[in-house]
Amino acid sequence: QVQLVESGGGLVQAGASLRLACAASVITFRPYAMGWFRQAPGKEREFVAGISWSGDSTLYTDSVKGRFTISRDNAKNMVYLQMNSLKPEDTAVYYCASHWRPSPSIVMSEYRYWGQGTQVTVSS
Repeated sequence: QVQLVESGGGLVQAGASLRLACAASVITFRPYAMGWFRQAPGKEREFVAGISWSGDSTLYTDSVKGRFTISRDNAKNMVYLQMNSLKPEDTAVYYCASHWRPSPSIVMSEYRYWGQGTQVTVSS
């Protein structure tokens, strides 16, 4: 069964932290890279972070470097996005996605499976 389920979104004030989680079915998780994307109202979906199957390689978009951390627990089929120092411009629906190979990329079309998304709203 193909399944990616995000959780952990919510409404927070600027400067706060949130931790997003994505529960994946085996078929979508192993041995693939995973990524987080986001889509703000009226904007295109954009890459946020990616992590390799082994966890030793990560990618981040410039706007979140130093604030967000992607990680994964392969034993639990979970991927996480720790978001610190949140800003109003981080407000978006955040999506978890599974790549088609073990190494991550920023290219959205290379991610095969997608979750339904979780809303993150950051107030100023």
